[in-house]
Amino acid sequence: MNERLLPWTGSDDKPCYLIGDGDGYVSRIADQVEGVQLGMAGSLLDHTAELLSGEGLTKEELHYLVRRLIESLREIKRIAESRGARLTGTAGQPIVET
Repeated sequence: MNERLLPWTGSDDKPCYLIGDGDGYVSRIADQVEGVQLGMAGSLLDHTAELLSGEGLTKEELHYLVRRLIESLREIKRIAESRGARLTGTAGQPIVET
C-alpha cells in the first residue's frame, strides 16, 4: 500500500491523501487532474510571456496575472511533492535498484 498526496485539498485547505496501490478510480482521477493542472500551467506561462512582451498592462491586469501564477505554482509544487514522495521507498528512504 502506498500513500499519495492528492492534487486537491479538503476542508480548511488541508491536504488529502489516498492509501492504495495506485491503480484505482481515485488514482486515475488524480492523474487526470494533475494532467489538466500541468497543461494549464503551460498555457499560463505562454500567456504571461505574451502579456509581458507588450505594453499597456494595467495594474489590475498585472495583479490578476500574478494571482493566477501563484495558484498555478501551488498546484505544480503539490504535484512535485506528490510525485517525489512516490519515488521514495519505505520510511522515506530512496528506492535502491538491484
